[in-house]
Amino acid sequence: MKNTIIVTGGAGFIGSAVIRHLLEESDFHVVNVDKLTYAGNLETLENEASNARYHFEKIDICDSTGVKALFATHRPCAIMHLAAESHVDRSIDGPAEFIQTNIVGTYNLLETTRKYLVELEESDRHRFRFHHISTDEVFGSLGSEGLFTEESPYQPNSPYSASKASSDHLVRAWHETFDLPIVLSNCSNNYGPYQYPEKLLPVIISKATTGQPIPVYGKGENVRDWLYVDDHARALVLIMLNGEIGRSYNVGGNEERTNLEVVKTVCEILDTLMPAKDGRPHKSLIEFVSDRPGHDLRYAIDASRIKRELGWEPQETFTSGMQKTVLWYLNNQDWISRVLARNDHNGQRLGTINRKGGAV
Repeated sequence: MKNTIIVTGGAGFIGSAVIRHLLEESDFHVVNVDKLTYAGNLETLENEASNARYHFEKIDICDSTGVKALFATHRPCAIMHLAAESHVDRSIDGPAEFIQTNIVGTYNLLETTRKYLVELEESDRHRFRFHHISTDEVFGSLGSEGLFTEESPYQPNSPYSASKASSDHLVRAWHETFDLPIVLSNCSNNYGPYQYPEKLLPVIISKATTGQPIPVYGKGENVRDWLYVDDHARALVLIMLNGEIGRSYNVGGNEERTNLEVVKTVCEILDTLMPAKDGRPHKSLIEFVSDRPGHDLRYAIDASRIKRELGWEPQETFTSGMQKTVLWYLNNQDWISRVLARNDHNGQRLGTINRKGGAV
């Protein structure tokens, strides 16, 4: 078995951050496995492409033949599974892809891993790890108080979160039934460089810098815990290396903010870095729009276990992370333009189907 880690979804936002961290901070060989859907972008790893320890494989994780060949070729010592359809609004418009990739794809990886481990020497089996990366959205919505812990009940409220909850349960079941050496993690809202432009922060920055209305769902009261993506990448590698088999770890930034607070923070940063030509504050562009169906009110993560057991805590504050993020997008407008030019997102709103099938 080689000193190789397979990262599924490695051309995505979080996956690419994990690969950059692995190549910079370890001696592992890294195989990036990605189907290259609309959100997959190899430009996120342009600097890493020439690294002798990096290899890319364009494979759909639902393709059992392709995944089996992947294992046979690269003989991994670990899998970090991030490949997923991940945008809630898209899951409302079209749930089928989420069921296929997030559930069937995860099942396929688990079964291939199970069969692969049977062939390994005992020492290699003990070394192997299957790290499944998930989201806090599987826990549903919190009230005004309390935090999600690793023991919180699952109550997913969107097709996306339901598909991720299903994959979490599959991973746990393969551990309990087949003794698969797994670790799991559930994270809060990630932000940072290279995020696909349909997500909240890139949308705010793009709209604000072009003088367009900045859409805020409902009254902007929904609360999320914000986690800088590089902090998350550090946590994921630590969990993969040192997490206890069969255990799950919540990863959060300890930075709760309402969506409206986030939008106003970005606007204030832009007022300093790129003032509007008419002199008006960017927050004047805020426009409240109808809320998303099934929009969970509040997520908040208790990340005390990973701090206590593995010594991890975020390095970026909300203020420092947001400053870095806004500056990166302002300095990389060409990247955003190229992503939008070759994909299907042109700024239109998604996820507006109501319970009766019409637009909200």
